[in-house]
Amino acid sequence: MNYNNIIGQEETKGRLREMLASNKIPHALMFCGPRGNGKLPLALAFAKELLCKDSCDEAMLREWAHPDLHFSLPVYKKKSTDHPISDDYLPQWRELLAEKQYFDVDDWLKAIKAENQQIMHYVYESDSLQQKLQLKASRGGRRVVVMWMPEKLGIEAANKLLKLIEEPPSETYFLLVSEEPEKVLGTIQSRTQRLNIPRLDEDEIARALVSEHRVDTAVAQGVARVAQGSYTAALKRLEASNEEKYFFDLFVRLMRLSYMRKIKDMRAWSEEVSELGREGQKRLLEYCQRLIRENFIYNFKRQELVYETVEEASFSTNFARFVNEKNVIPIMEELSLCQRDIEQNVNPRMVFFDFALKMIVLLIQ
Repeated sequence: MNYNNIIGQEETKGRLREMLASNKIPHALMFCGPRGNGKLPLALAFAKELLCKDSCDEAMLREWAHPDLHFSLPVYKKKSTDHPISDDYLPQWRELLAEKQYFDVDDWLKAIKAENQQIMHYVYESDSLQQKLQLKASRGGRRVVVMWMPEKLGIEAANKLLKLIEEPPSETYFLLVSEEPEKVLGTIQSRTQRLNIPRLDEDEIARALVSEHRVDTAVAQGVARVAQGSYTAALKRLEASNEEKYFFDLFVRLMRLSYMRKIKDMRAWSEEVSELGREGQKRLLEYCQRLIRENFIYNFKRQELVYETVEEASFSTNFARFVNEKNVIPIMEELSLCQRDIEQNVNPRMVFFDFALKMIVLLIQ
């Protein structure tokens, strides 16, 4: 991984090169920005350059197995008595990095077989990092800690890391990669220099899809527009087993069943959704919120503001009129309540059947 493999973000690349050239490198950098904009690949490329100061162990870095490169990752407890740390999941992490550098938390959950689990950095992770960094660097030079998703740090773990991040051992650098920096403990934020990395341009995404994946130019442009600045989202739309295609089918079926008041079929629909698992249900609700929003905007006849696939836009030509000023907020509120209930482990059959029944009334307002 080097800067040539990273899509766009020329300004950020320039800033990182300047830091290295001037040898004015902050001891803690936080790469911030929306999903799929390349912040993790940028952090990995910068980590590689930091470690290549004196001699470059190219083979080990290619496998992300350099002894002075440490990863801190959100993980989960298989049993309540477990003390999980990132090292327990390094094989899966390296395998995922070897497959692709543009991925998201859903890909990570699948890699560690934790689709229905809550992940976080546990306090044991802080203890593990402290022990590692007390030792001398294996190659006698710099050491780098790449911390992915610091917003998942537990309070106890975050507090333990404060001193280490503020005053790390000599030649030790922390690279934090966050999609939700506002959720990172304030005292940790204050100890890092923040790099705000913007969304990718549609043209940059389209060019990458054409050159890297041999996608037709017209298709690439359409996918890039719907991806809204996320190369990860663009890649997911190209996957044959695209989850969103299934979500679209579920959304369309629910709207039609609610409009026709087919209660028995609506119950069957809610039972089908309950089999998705908690994380899948949360992603479905996020998808439904997006489609409701896009259908509401569709009514204003401003196509440049609508971000839908061809299939979604075709459905909107007839459905959009059912999402209006009277019901758009109540529908979004109901979807938010569903998300809250799913996160609190309420029976999903009850949650989704209740929502389906409410849609009967909301669609005719």
